Amino acid sequence: MSAPPTFYIFHGDDSFSRDIALERMRTGLGEDGDLSRSEFDGGDTTVPEALAAVKSLPFLAEKRLVIVTGLIRQTGRMRGGKRAAERLIAELPNLPSYARLVLVEDPELAASNQVLKAAQKMKNGFIKEFRAPQNLARWIIDRAKSEYDVAIAPSAAQAIASVVDDDLRRADNELFKLAAYVDGERAIDEADVAALTPYLPEANVFEMVDALAKGDGKRALELIKQSLRDDPREAGFRLFGLIVRQFRLLAMTRDHLDRGGRPHAPAIAKAVGVPPFVAGRLAAQAGRFRAAELDAILKRLQQYDQDMKTGRIDARLALDLLATGLANV
Repeated sequence: MSAPPTFYIFHGDDSFSRDIALERMRTGLGEDGDLSRSEFDGGDTTVPEALAAVKSLPFLAEKRLVIVTGLIRQTGRMRGGKRAAERLIAELPNLPSYARLVLVEDPELAASNQVLKAAQKMKNGFIKEFRAPQNLARWIIDRAKSEYDVAIAPSAAQAIASVVDDDLRRADNELFKLAAYVDGERAIDEADVAALTPYLPEANVFEMVDALAKGDGKRALELIKQSLRDDPREAGFRLFGLIVRQFRLLAMTRDHLDRGGRPHAPAIAKAVGVPPFVAGRLAAQAGRFRAAELDAILKRLQQYDQDMKTGRIDARLALDLLATGLANV
């Protein structure tokens, strides 16, 4: 049986999963673990200080845990950073068996990073890149099963994904509430999400645009009113901005397709700069509009925006005009 790692490098943009891993390491020290744990910001800590801390004998615990955020990158920026990096590389293989040095970097380190390349060859280290999920709805489905032992309908997972805007912590908070709500009796469905999750305007924008594409101004108005009830603080300004953003994305998607771009979600996601699950829905909606129609809609939105800023109309009236006007474009 191999010896446990004495140092760890956690890097990447999935801070949610990384923080879960860090918390498990903290709790693994036991009830008196706080006496044998130190946490530092790499901007305020030197390599010698971090090494001295992790080499100190643990007190009322079997391990000494030291978590340092940003130290590896700091060695690349600071004066004398090359020597600091070289010292860190030289010391990592020789840490005492009780040492648990965790070097945290956000986002991911470059493959060419000097410390990372050296650490990958060491037998006493553990390196993990925490990557944000490419498919948030899939992540929600998997986490519901693994963490809460509950099934969730794909449409419900997609509804949560539309609301939380790639924030894994928010997604997990919603899952926690929904799992408690169904209490293991059945799968979570979209009606549960609608009942328990604060439906911010993002969740309704896709459906609203669908209604406008079909000329269904009545349904668009219903969705606008629902969004204003759910998020009344912004008095319609935020919702208007989201609608503008949606039509800009549709125009970019339409342009991508008209230029011969591939209609698949990954290609659209790269071209437009959105997550793949959003790109799939953009592709479907863009197919309902011609480029000239989207151009006319964006010009009308620009006019409404100017009227709002000059006080000619308020945001709520602009939204009403938007729904009735765009449905006839």
